[in-house]
Amino acid sequence: MSTVWIVVVAVGAATFALKATGPVLLGKRTLPPHLAGPIALLAPAVLGALVVTQAVGGTRAIVLDARLVGVGAGALAIKLRAPLLVVLVAAAGAAALVRAL
Repeated sequence: MSTVWIVVVAVGAATFALKATGPVLLGKRTLPPHLAGPIALLAPAVLGALVVTQAVGGTRAIVLDARLVGVGAGALAIKLRAPLLVVLVAAAGAAALVRAL
């Protein structure tokens, strides 16, 4: 087994252990109300950060290209309450159209 695979397995095992620690230690206890609110907002904030990073991130620079147009088209489709499949097709189509130009 190569060194790369040993590192991949070790990181996977460490990730599993860290993710299992919370439920094992907390068990059936519930979070205090002052912590439940901010924790519920973490997932949308992290997702938004990932989308922005992927949409405008380049190699150490902000890149404004077809990806950003696709995100905008998807956001517009969501605002118009389109179904998820329509949102995906609109975003992909807009990005493809800009890349074709």
